[in-house]
Amino acid sequence: MQKKIVLRLTPNEAANEKAIESHLVQQLGIQPNHIYGYFIEKESIDARSKKQIWINRTLRVFIDEPFVNRSIQHIEYSSVYNAKYKVIIIGAGPAGLFAALKLIEQGIQPIILERGKSVRERRRDLAKLNKEGIVNEDSNYCFGEGGAGTYSDGKLYTRSNKRGSIDSILQRFVQFGADEKILYQSHPHIGTNKLPHIIAAMRQQIIAAGGLCFFEERVTDFLIENNEIKGVITANGQQWNANAVILATGHSARDIFHLFFRKHLTIEAKPFALGVRVEHPQALIDAIQYHCPLPTAFPAHSERNAHLPPAAYSLVEQVNDRGVFSFCMCPGGIIAPAATSPNELVVNGWSPSKRNNPFANSGMVVQVNETDAWQWLQQHKQWLQLQMQEKIYAKKDNHLQHPLLLLFFQQWVEQQAYTAGGGKFVAPAQRMVDFVNNKISTQLPECSYIPGVQSASLETVLPDFIHQSLQKGFYQFGKKMHGYYTNEALVVATESRTSSPVRIPRKTENLQHPQVKYLYPCGEGAGYAGGIVSAAMDGELIAATIAATLHQ
Repeated sequence: MQKKIVLRLTPNEAANEKAIESHLVQQLGIQPNHIYGYFIEKESIDARSKKQIWINRTLRVFIDEPFVNRSIQHIEYSSVYNAKYKVIIIGAGPAGLFAALKLIEQGIQPIILERGKSVRERRRDLAKLNKEGIVNEDSNYCFGEGGAGTYSDGKLYTRSNKRGSIDSILQRFVQFGADEKILYQSHPHIGTNKLPHIIAAMRQQIIAAGGLCFFEERVTDFLIENNEIKGVITANGQQWNANAVILATGHSARDIFHLFFRKHLTIEAKPFALGVRVEHPQALIDAIQYHCPLPTAFPAHSERNAHLPPAAYSLVEQVNDRGVFSFCMCPGGIIAPAATSPNELVVNGWSPSKRNNPFANSGMVVQVNETDAWQWLQQHKQWLQLQMQEKIYAKKDNHLQHPLLLLFFQQWVEQQAYTAGGGKFVAPAQRMVDFVNNKISTQLPECSYIPGVQSASLETVLPDFIHQSLQKGFYQFGKKMHGYYTNEALVVATESRTSSPVRIPRKTENLQHPQVKYLYPCGEGAGYAGGIVSAAMDGELIAATIAATLHQ
């Protein structure tokens, strides 16, 4: 017989097999020898009580029958080397890789064209960016094998379950090397140190099954005949042909958005969020979330229970009817330079699998819409005209409807941040209380950001509605989390790649672009996902839709 048992355990009990067995015996009312084994189905931490932190676990217990461990779904991929149909996938991020695997399941050969390099070669370019302030526009934290997610923490939590099965995506990660813990944790996380090996294993499987994967192949044009896509052209002039094209380029492929605009293919401005990244000592966040004594000096060793992970947080506040919220919170993490172009500064965060760095960082961002962007950019018309070159912007009857409006707004802020930092991707920063009080910090605390930080007034970097919203938001967050609002926290600009500022539309009935048959916008870059898991699900959805269409 098998039973689902829910246990409420202290952290020490959760780490002790005998304590768990004692709870099971008591709850089931049986002798220990009747329990043949168990595995964890769900696990979460409840830190709401100041008196006691609990670990909630749902166990599947085997009573008087042989124990069978958790079933790991393993898919065997047949060869598609001589497949009848071929599909080009632009981008080797989670959407592209999971689309490729699903196409192979359906007997279709995927051809992945990735502008960046493999995960191994990509590391050299990341080192140059961190240490020398040199950005490779095709190989960086956003572009390359695995996409932006590869070197951005590997969080696998999503609320998006309408496109497909979250568990199926997690199972696939486990098949290619992820720890089984991700199958039952409430906020699963792989870690930046482990994710590259998993991504490489996926690529190796795709190639072993007859799929093709090419790096340093940046798509520069579409081959369209009679409103039907026939293939693409890459930067080296090579032509690639296929039965369909999946566009999975990620949220930072601005050249693709410009390509759509030049070819008069429909795209739309999409509201997104922009702000800063905030870094606290991890010991401080642990003290706040786990109700430990607040450290009196920093750096300080965390007083959290040894069986608890570094604490995370999630914050949201309405400031003047505008959302201010945390984004991509990284316990025990590092702030990284995520720029894709020279003279534009972007920061992001990541954590290794153990989350054992001394800092906690999180994006703190503000909602931005078309009206916000237009009102702000009107104050900078000369800059805007320089970006537009052929003055195509001025030809629009309604500026608010220009599809690249929010992209240009994003770009303006990133350039301001680069200038304020003084170059080489040094980031402008302020202590949090100084930021709220419009005071330039005379000295900055230690920071995980390798290129370095420069004291500056972020009031000169951020548009006023973002700056003022963050000021009020930080103060309010300090009321929710006592100790959060402190000058031990560092505010670093700018966190601007939360999601794509452009949406590439697709038809509801067949997921194709409304003007181009067999062109499938996909994932985060097209505006249909918001992280690794949702992008992977969208990739699978697109692949299944293509298979159903081609096999008709």
